[in-house]
Amino acid sequence: MSDSQKSSAVTRLRNYFLTGFVVCAPLALTVYIVWSFIGWVDSWVKPYIPARYNPDTYLSIQVPGFGLIVALVLITLIGFLTANFIGRAIVGFGERLLHRTPLVRGLYKALKQLFETALSDKNEMFRTVGMVEYPRKGVWSIVFVAGDKRSEINDRLDVEGDPLMAVFMPCTPNPTTGFLMYVPKSEVVLLDMSIEDGAKLIVSAGLVTPDTKQKADAKGRAVDGPIGNPPVGTLPQPALSNLTASSRPNK
Repeated sequence: MSDSQKSSAVTRLRNYFLTGFVVCAPLALTVYIVWSFIGWVDSWVKPYIPARYNPDTYLSIQVPGFGLIVALVLITLIGFLTANFIGRAIVGFGERLLHRTPLVRGLYKALKQLFETALSDKNEMFRTVGMVEYPRKGVWSIVFVAGDKRSEINDRLDVEGDPLMAVFMPCTPNPTTGFLMYVPKSEVVLLDMSIEDGAKLIVSAGLVTPDTKQKADAKGRAVDGPIGNPPVGTLPQPALSNLTASSRPNK
């Protein structure tokens, strides 16, 4: 076998391995995370289940997921009881006790607001993906744009005709951490990608990019041409409202 044939065989084997790795790695990680979560819930719930109701007492093997099922049933039952008058009164009494307890009340209030925000209607969460010039002019960062709710910050800092927008700039590769910033609306460039696509882009550090929509003119006709920025000087002058604050000429 010649050297070229050996090199070709090694290249094919490497490509086969990489292809199999791309297929197996996400599946293995998903199974591992789900299995670990089930085991974590079981370790918390099963010790409190009476032995007569625990299937592990009668079987020679442990039944994974039974504690998770019990936890889901109990959480649903608590939600059902909380929905009626008596349940709301009990929950309200417990919250009043927590609000009077030093240290605990601040932690409980913060966690409750966090879960209520995360599980609330989508209209109350991030609405779109945008970009702002950060950390310096010419360098752009992806942000998640919140709603247009006004706050004391807007009342104190808004400029007429250019209100502040609350944006969250997540960190890579963990989008749950980042910075909350209030940026003038004129400095935020909104994108068409969804929140899920923006999160994928951040988690993958730019390796997984969402599909771009085909460009169209004002009449809806597709625009042909290479993807990318046109040469300098060929762009039409944008309207003043579309200019970022950092790109506006000094008066």
